[in-house]
Amino acid sequence: MRDPDNVAASVMKNLQDQHDWTELEYIYIRVSHRTLVKGLPTKLLYLHPDDQISALAQEQATGERVRRDATPEYVLPVHLSEKWSLADFAAVFDALDSNSTREKRIVLATLHNDSTVVYYIMQEGMVKPRQN
Repeated sequence: MRDPDNVAASVMKNLQDQHDWTELEYIYIRVSHRTLVKGLPTKLLYLHPDDQISALAQEQATGERVRRDATPEYVLPVHLSEKWSLADFAAVFDALDSNSTREKRIVLATLHNDSTVVYYIMQEGMVKPRQN
């Protein structure tokens, strides 16, 4: 298994060099002994289904597309060989700032042995499914 700090450094470099994220910083979570990366992506990563519906309604009414700016995201770097439980993820979510107006979410960054990073969006709790 790789050192979590090295994994975090690899993920931060990937976000900066390959995805053009800005305002990157390390956030240490004492409870889970993990280093997260916080940063600003170039575009919005996720739009809640309720917000999607209201944006579509506004777009139909006005004929103009609703612009949504990117928001800072927390990234949890993990190595593919690590074993995580629901309790481990819950500890990370519990440590995040709850002053935000949105539901808690993290971007799970899974680092492979060949330095490939795969990203997944994880949200705390239940999320309403997207309407087609």
